[in-house]
Amino acid sequence: MIKVVAITGYKAHELGIFTPKHEAIPYIKGVMKKRIIQLVDEGLEWVVITGQQGVELWTGEVVLELKEDYPELNLAVLTPFEDQEQKWKEPSQEYYHQILSQADFVDSVSKRPYENPGQLQACNQFIIQKTDALIVLYDTDQPGYPEYYLKTAHKYQEDGNEYPILSISFFDINDYIDEQKSNMNDWAT
Repeated sequence: MIKVVAITGYKAHELGIFTPKHEAIPYIKGVMKKRIIQLVDEGLEWVVITGQQGVELWTGEVVLELKEDYPELNLAVLTPFEDQEQKWKEPSQEYYHQILSQADFVDSVSKRPYENPGQLQACNQFIIQKTDALIVLYDTDQPGYPEYYLKTAHKYQEDGNEYPILSISFFDINDYIDEQKSNMNDWAT
């Protein structure tokens, strides 16, 4: 049973998304919502993110919205280091702080500001060891941020740990878009 799941995916800029009003965001959030609800129905209690811009923060927003219907669902934000948002643009910082202010648990794995990539690796390792599974929005044809998380998760599996990796692909998002359009067409007729 998956009680605690880590969720990650591409950073917004890796998807060519540079504005919070981008038309793809509701679809990405919709796919995440659908997957999280499936897991909540099976006993999921916690979603863990590192708070990276893009898929992770959108997922944080989804979890906070779902708490209205699923009060047993909790959001944890475990940042790799303190003040990770320090160099982000002000609107991104505000969005980040809005998510963190509503999360059920917030902490930094490294209690220091950014010093080296080892802090990111240590955070991924810590989260994988503390969760029951990983949901990742990733496509092997488009390298990016999720690769590092996946390497750590695969290594954890190779070390003999049962650790499901639940992938969400661009095909899943396209299927969701088609489903939504079909529902709109059904509604309109």
